[in-house]
Amino acid sequence: MARFVTAVRELPPESTQQAVGYPSLFLLVALGALVPVVPTGAIVSSAAVVAFHQTSPLSLLFVFLVAAFAACLGDAALYWLGRRGVHSDKGSRWLAALEGRVTPERLAHARERLDTHQVSVLVLSRLVPAGRIPVMLACLLAEVPLRRFVRGDVAACLAWAATYQLIGILGGSLFAEPWQGVVAAVVLTVLVSAVPGLWRRVRGARPGAPAAGAAGDPGPGSGTGFPGGPGGSRHEHP
Repeated sequence: MARFVTAVRELPPESTQQAVGYPSLFLLVALGALVPVVPTGAIVSSAAVVAFHQTSPLSLLFVFLVAAFAACLGDAALYWLGRRGVHSDKGSRWLAALEGRVTPERLAHARERLDTHQVSVLVLSRLVPAGRIPVMLACLLAEVPLRRFVRGDVAACLAWAATYQLIGILGGSLFAEPWQGVVAAVVLTVLVSAVPGLWRRVRGARPGAPAAGAAGDPGPGSGTGFPGGPGGSRHEHP
């Protein structure tokens, strides 16, 4: 932690931040979409803190656009790789990796929610930690075309980028020094990421509690309709 604080305190000049920061943000977020172990939310929040303290009025807008575009591009690439596995007799390691991250219970629940709520589930799956992969796998197994998946994912990525940028702005507004805001934003992001998992454990520990379903359940009556969605499909989705 001390090394991290030292690193963020020694921020380069603003011109260097912009020249290096935007490409780095794009690569890290896109990589995090393909390999779901990179803390992309913390990365976007940290970038928003730095942009908040810059003099350029467009810095925050650029962070938002770069993060959303990279997330959408990464999701589309992962979905395309997964579709190759669905249509292949031997499958693929990408599809197997997605399936290995989802329990049968969460997969069944996600398919049920996707059939009834559709786009709203896709959007919320991006906002709730550990919710993106189950819903993406559900779309894959339901054979939702890539174009239709991307249409819904655009709204999801915009909402995701806006949410984590707001966390960064909050952290940046609380402290005068950028490095302090970065630390605060990372802590807030970690807390936000940990809450759903802790809640599922608490619910699962209660006697007679139902199994926790897929993240991002918006409840009955919500949703805007997903063109060509997986309703009535013969496959499951987390």
